Parts: sequence; structure tokens; C-alpha cells
Amino acid sequence: MSARPNAWHSATSRLILIYGALFVVWGSVLVGVIQWETTRYLNTVIDQMLQQRLHYIASTDPARLAVTVDAAAAIDPHGIMSVGLFDKDHQPMAGNIDHLPTSLLRDGQVHLLKHGLPRSDRDAERVRARGLATTLPNGDILVIAKDISTIDGIGAIIRRALLWGISLTIIPGLLGGFLLRRGPEKRIRTLQDATDPIRQGDLSKRLPVSRRGDELDQLAGIVNTMLGEIERLMNEVKGVCDNIAHDLRTPLTRLRARLYRTQQQLEGVPESALVESCIVDIDEVLTRFRALLRVSELEDRHRAACFDEVDVGQVLRQVHEFYAPVAEDRGQSFDLDIQPVAPVRADAHLLFEALANLVGNAIKFTPPGGRVSLRASMDKRGPRVDVIDSGPGIPANEREAVTRRFYRGDNSRTTGTGGSGLGLSIVSAIVRLHGYALDIGEATSNGARLTLYCYTLAPGEKVGTCLSRSVPEVTPMTA
Repeated sequence: MSARPNAWHSATSRLILIYGALFVVWGSVLVGVIQWETTRYLNTVIDQMLQQRLHYIASTDPARLAVTVDAAAAIDPHGIMSVGLFDKDHQPMAGNIDHLPTSLLRDGQVHLLKHGLPRSDRDAERVRARGLATTLPNGDILVIAKDISTIDGIGAIIRRALLWGISLTIIPGLLGGFLLRRGPEKRIRTLQDATDPIRQGDLSKRLPVSRRGDELDQLAGIVNTMLGEIERLMNEVKGVCDNIAHDLRTPLTRLRARLYRTQQQLEGVPESALVESCIVDIDEVLTRFRALLRVSELEDRHRAACFDEVDVGQVLRQVHEFYAPVAEDRGQSFDLDIQPVAPVRADAHLLFEALANLVGNAIKFTPPGGRVSLRASMDKRGPRVDVIDSGPGIPANEREAVTRRFYRGDNSRTTGTGGSGLGLSIVSAIVRLHGYALDIGEATSNGARLTLYCYTLAPGEKVGTCLSRSVPEVTPMTA
């Protein structure tokens, strides 16, 4: 099962982030336009004031010009307006400007003084200003400037207003988004939990639908409709298969009985071998039918109500005792290694059947003189059973398919071992019924390693090789 969704990947979180980014961009553009328009307007006003002041002072009687400049400087107690009169040699004659700024053109036009004007009453403090300079008819130079700290202050106020606006919008938006996101996240977790039994094969379950009727409820309704149709189709297919297997068993059994009686009557006649071959084929078909019905029986989950505590070690000893003579007849080494393991909740007969199928397959595909190992150990989460052989192994591209009904891998066809392709299907059904996990891998001896995890795995763990239930990473064991 996939991990819980990331909260920041939700639609609500994305909407909040998009809204916040758009607000910041649009607010910045808006504040920039407001500041630019305000600055332009105030600069125009200041330029007009400077032009008027220059015209007034320049029109004064030249004999009284120095006195007028000093008076203009004196009536500015806050030091906002700067006035200076300089002679032809750029020496100060009147006013509060220390020396003539070289960067200021004497064209009678207003220019920006980024570094301000040096003044004796400011202790070398300089403030940005706008000023103009002109050369009088007698050769003297008149300079008038005005600080624009007010404009800069207004710009700072606008920028702080933008920051306050962003904070007062983003912070409540994040808090509101967090609260709004909790509801959908809780419902998604509920839907995710509701899919667990469906994912494990119980198609009778449905996703919960609330009374809101929102998008999640509409999606849940669509999925429930789809699940209902899938359940109906699966039941029809399963019913047809089960009915075929059940209905054909009786006539095939009768046919086998008649062939057997015919064989007895033809004893010693050459045709007897042909009849015996027919009986073998019928037995193989009946075996497959019984296996199909067995899988259907195991997929009925009502049997789980009868689970009890089972000693895994005891079940493994029974499996080893049952198959030890078979392995001995084939000249194989059959090892049993049982470490102390905790008991599990299971059906002892079904657990024996699953492990017997795994061991039987291992012995069947291991060549004479090979080795089969049956081991039990404790993981961090619970008991695990490993069945390891030195046979040809199971190719990686077939490990997902070997638990499907009637699937026979390339090894079974090339080695001529036969089989109905239903053994691992029965194991898969038993494992699903118990909520366990089965992982198919490769042993260090290049054979097969089948690991049965006898505990329920948490959502989000890595998907296994053959079952829809998750399995953790496994370390191959030496055979």
C-alpha cells in the first residue's frame, strides 16, 4: 500500500501557495506603481518649489543678494532647504552650503543629488536631495536644494504597509489552510484505510460516503459503482469456474471407474496400457478440479474466525517429517533449522498445507543430490519461514506470475516435472487468508528462496514479488 499522502501535496496547500505567490507579486506591483506615482508627483512639487525659490532670489537686488540668501537659509529651522551663494572662484559667500557640489550642473534645471549637499550645520550628514544651480549675470553662482527625505519616508511607509499586508494575509491564510486541509486529509485517510480489505481481495467492501456530496464523495461513489461491477463480474467468472469444476467431477469420476473396470477386464491384453494412460490423464484433470475448488474454498474468509495460536516450529517439524522420505528417495539433503519463534494466529492445517506445497515444489525442482533447507527465525516484527533449494530457481520476470492459477514457468516445462500450476495458487490463497506475506527471491546457491512472513505487515512497506500484500526487504540466506 502506498504511504500516507504528503500534506503539502494536497490541493488546498497548493491553492494557498498559489494564492500567496499571486498576492505577493500583485501586491509588489501595486505598491511599486503607487510608490512611483507618489514619488513622481512629489518630485514635481519639489521641482516647482525650487524653481520658484530660484526665481525669487535671483530677482533680488544684487547688493542685497547675500543677505537674502542668508535669510532664506535662516527661515528653514529644520534644515530641509539648502541655499548657497558662491563667487566666480567657487568660494562660499552666503547660505548654509559649505562648498559648491561639482556634480551639479549650472544649467538652471533640477537634478537629483544622490549624496546630498555638505552643510556645516549637519556635521557632515548628507541626505538625498534635489537641487539646481545657475550662474547670475555678475558671475556669482546660486545653488538651491531641497532634501527628499520625506519622499523616501513615504516610500518606506508604503513598503512597510506591503509587508504588513502580506503578513496579515499569508499568516491567516496558512492557518486557515491548515484547518481546511485537516478535513480532506482525515477523509482521505479514512478512504485509504477502507481500501485495505479491498486490496486484499474483499470486493464486498465499499468506500465511505459522507453527506457533503463534494468531490471526494463523488469520486467514492464512482469507485463504489466500479467495485460493485467488478465484484459482480468476478463472482460470475468464479461461479462459472467452480460450477464447471464441480459439475465435471462426477462424470469424470464415473468415467474413471468404468475405465478402471475395463482395464481389469483387459488385464494381459495390449490395450490395457492405453486404458491405463487414459486413467492417468483423468486423474490429472480431477486433481486440477480439486485444486480449483480448494482455492475457491480458501478465498472464503469466514474460516479466519476459527484461527488460534499455532506453534510454527511444530508445523515445520511435521512438514519435515512428511517430506524427509521423499527427499531421501531422490538423494537430496533436507535440512531443518528452527530457531525459537513466537506463536502466531493461524489455522494449523492450512499453514501445514501452505508450507507442504512450498517444500514439495522445492523437492520437485531440485535435482537429485541437491539440497533443500527449511528454516524458521524471528524478524523484528514476527516469525519468518524460509524454504531454500539448490534447483534452477524462479526467474525474476516470473515471480509475479507463478501464483496465478494454471501458470507454469519455463523451468517446469523444460525439466518435465509436470504439475497443474495450482500449487502456489493454493499457497497464495492461504497466505492472503491469514494476512501474511510471501516473497520469492534467489538463494545464494542460485536456487529459489521462498520466504513466508507470518505476521501482518504495515501499510507503506515495499510491495512483494507475488502477493498484493506488502513485504519488507529481505536478505538472501545461504542454502
